[in-house]
Amino acid sequence: MNIEICTDCVEGAVIAEKYNAKRIELCSALSVGGLTPSFGLIKQCVKNSLVEVHVIIRPKEGDFNYSTIDIEVMKTDLKMAKEAGASGVVFGILNKSNEVSELNLELLKIAKNLGLEVTFHRAFDFVKDYKKAVEKLIEMKFDRLLTSGLQLTALEGLDVISYLQDNYGDKIQIMAGSGINQSNALKISLSGINNIHFTARKLVKSVSEFSMGENIEIDEEKIKGISNIFSA
Repeated sequence: MNIEICTDCVEGAVIAEKYNAKRIELCSALSVGGLTPSFGLIKQCVKNSLVEVHVIIRPKEGDFNYSTIDIEVMKTDLKMAKEAGASGVVFGILNKSNEVSELNLELLKIAKNLGLEVTFHRAFDFVKDYKKAVEKLIEMKFDRLLTSGLQLTALEGLDVISYLQDNYGDKIQIMAGSGINQSNALKISLSGINNIHFTARKLVKSVSEFSMGENIEIDEEKIKGISNIFSA
C-alpha cells in the first residue's frame, strides 16, 4: 500500500517518513481544502525528510474555475515548487460546466518538462461525468488521480473508486482519499486500491491565552495506526 499524508507542516513530513509513507501532499490552509504552501515550507520539508513532497497548486479557496491571471499564478507557483525541491505537484482545473478543463494542459506541460509527477486532486469529485473525466485525465497524461468517488468520504464512494481502479488503474494511479482512518483503511484496500490519502491532525490546547486561530498538530497515532495495518 502506498500511503500519502496530507499535511501543512514540516513535522508532518518528518512523521510521514518515520512511518514509511510514500509521499506527502503539502498544503497551507487545510481548513479550506488546501492552498499553495510557501517556498520556505516546501524547502524545509524537503530538507528535513526523505519522503516525497508533492505540492498542491491551488491559488484560492472556492471552486476550481480559474481566470487567466490565476493560471499565471499557478504556473509561477509550480516552478517555485520545483525550485524548492518538490517531487510532484497536485492541481485540478474545471471549466464552468464542471468538466476537466483544457487549461490543465498548460500546467502539465510545465510540470512534465521540469520532471515533476502530477496528481489531479479532488476537483474530480465535482465533475458531471466521471468516466468521461478520467479518460480525459489519462489522455492528458496525469500520473495520479485523488478521489473520494464523488462522495463526501472514500468509504461512501468506494464503488466508484473500485470501478476506476478496475477499469483505469493500469493507465493512471487511483488514490482514495477523504475520511480514511484505522477502522476503514483495510476495507478500502481490499477493494483493490493501492494508494490511500489522509489527513492526520488534532486540536491541542493553546499554551497562550492569546490566539488568532486553532492550534493544530500532527496526529502521529493515526499515522502509526494506519501504517501498522499494512506493515503487519
